[in-house]
Amino acid sequence: MKNWKKFVTLSLTAGMSMMLLAGCSGSSTETTAAPETTAAAETEAAEETEAAAESEAEAVAEGFAEDVQAIVDRGVLHVGVKNAVIGFGYQDTLTGEYSGMEIDLAQKIADYLGVDVEYTAVTAATRGELLDSGDIDCVLATFTITDARKETWDFTTPYYTDYVTVLVEQSSGITSLEDLKDAKVGVSSGSTSAKSLTEAMIEAGFISDENYDAETFDPATWTEGLSFQQYDDYPTISTALSAGEVDAFCVDKSILAVYNTDSRTYIDEQFAPQEYGIATTKGSGFSEVCEELITGWLADGTIDGLIEEYSLN
Repeated sequence: MKNWKKFVTLSLTAGMSMMLLAGCSGSSTETTAAPETTAAAETEAAEETEAAAESEAEAVAEGFAEDVQAIVDRGVLHVGVKNAVIGFGYQDTLTGEYSGMEIDLAQKIADYLGVDVEYTAVTAATRGELLDSGDIDCVLATFTITDARKETWDFTTPYYTDYVTVLVEQSSGITSLEDLKDAKVGVSSGSTSAKSLTEAMIEAGFISDENYDAETFDPATWTEGLSFQQYDDYPTISTALSAGEVDAFCVDKSILAVYNTDSRTYIDEQFAPQEYGIATTKGSGFSEVCEELITGWLADGTIDGLIEEYSLN
């Protein structure tokens, strides 16, 4: 009987051992197979992601007009920007790097097209010429939208609204529009600032409108109650103000902010709302692309975020 019990015990022990070995063998097989399964899944997921990205890019590209596709094929978007307007378009003199709201918008357009971006510094006098010649694809340079300009170029929905005002040396004693009577005012060539200031002074009753014609107004020849000196860029106007060559510096307030020092001040009034838009070749496919992007960024808060980031509000 003892031998029989011993036999049964040994048999049960052997059976359990075999089951344990089988179980261990099964676990080992599953552990070995897992990495292969995971790697295959990751590869498949990566391929699907890449395919989706390619499909999306192709879908976007299919809708491009010929002029837009030319930019894509070139691989570079050429944008005219300001290089001395902090917050909008400013180039660091040491690094050469650009920064500002308009610089970021240009980069976002380039990202949408899947191309690089190249900046060309422009002034109020050169931006239209460079756009007409094809040297740049668009202008993002505090370019005020006017009915006259819309006859020549396309403009997007405004992405920013500023106002014109006047900067003076505190020692001049000038504090208001009325004080600017008979003054010589520095303005940028090709800008609308001189016209805006003249109209503001006429509306306020400080100068006569007898010889004023909005269609033919020319800052170079206007001498009714005040006169203007035109310069190629803003730093030169600022230098002229310091040197006493002009009594005041007139342009959009966001631009004047760069040149406002402890010895200078703004006059009390600001006038003539200035709506900035992206300027593109009239009737071009790229005009439609820019309009779609700007309206989208206005709707989703992107532009409000940039205005906040660069303290432009």
